[in-house]
Amino acid sequence: MLKIELLESFIAVVECGNLSKAAEKLCRTQSTISLQIKKLEESVGQPLLLRDNKGVTLTESGKTLLNYAYKMLQLSSQAIDELKECQNREVIRLGVPTDYINRYLGSFLLEFIREFTCIELVIDTDVSGNLYKRLHNGEFDVIVATHWQTPAAGHGELLFERRFHWVAAKGGNAHKRETVPMALYPENCPIRAQVFANHQISMRPMSVLLSTPSPTAMCMAVENDLVIAPIAEFRINDKMQIIDPIEHNIPPLPAFNESLYLNPDTQTEATNQLINLIKANVLELGEVSLHSEYGY
Repeated sequence: MLKIELLESFIAVVECGNLSKAAEKLCRTQSTISLQIKKLEESVGQPLLLRDNKGVTLTESGKTLLNYAYKMLQLSSQAIDELKECQNREVIRLGVPTDYINRYLGSFLLEFIREFTCIELVIDTDVSGNLYKRLHNGEFDVIVATHWQTPAAGHGELLFERRFHWVAAKGGNAHKRETVPMALYPENCPIRAQVFANHQISMRPMSVLLSTPSPTAMCMAVENDLVIAPIAEFRINDKMQIIDPIEHNIPPLPAFNESLYLNPDTQTEATNQLINLIKANVLELGEVSLHSEYGY
């Protein structure tokens, strides 16, 4: 194995032209430099320098090793610099609604990961109600979550509004049944909470046949005429039809706000960078609720 210290002395001797100047440059004695060159030659099993009264010249083996020596010192320096940069590696814990993770990954999270290589971004997904609780329990530094209310001043920041509609299979019969079969997001989801909060005794009875955090599963159940479901506007496709809650006597759906919430005790320059990146992508994130060309 070639030691960096020996290679460093070898390069110094070559660049300075003799041992005495190399020793002066490296703040070592000439005998130390001479011993290191000897050890290096023993390691490779070949003479590297030819010495005479004028100084030193490289042998063919010396020329070959010099090229590698420069590369090895460069790699060593790069490794040390990178380790110094990452010695206080920071971790940012981000919570994102389960049903929108693809959108967030595609718009800014991958960009953050690519740019900030010395920060570990821990992403966890959950329904928004659970994200709030976990943020307050100290499990997150930043979350993006959905709620029907605009966040109170100092507790969050509104990013944009998402529209949901009741949908059924186009030409289907699920929405006509006496007891309405439904697919809903899991417990602690604000959308699910509003469905039950707005359900009146005079309305048609409901039966939850599917509870899932997956919008894909929910849409498939609707398309196959198994259930109706509250679906984000941008996910509604030509296999579905929007049904009017008043006409079909089912709970109305409010507009839902997607907002940013912070853990005030864990904010750093790095979390500020992430927050700014989220805000910079608000237009792109919000447009998804206005167009149906996105298929997830």
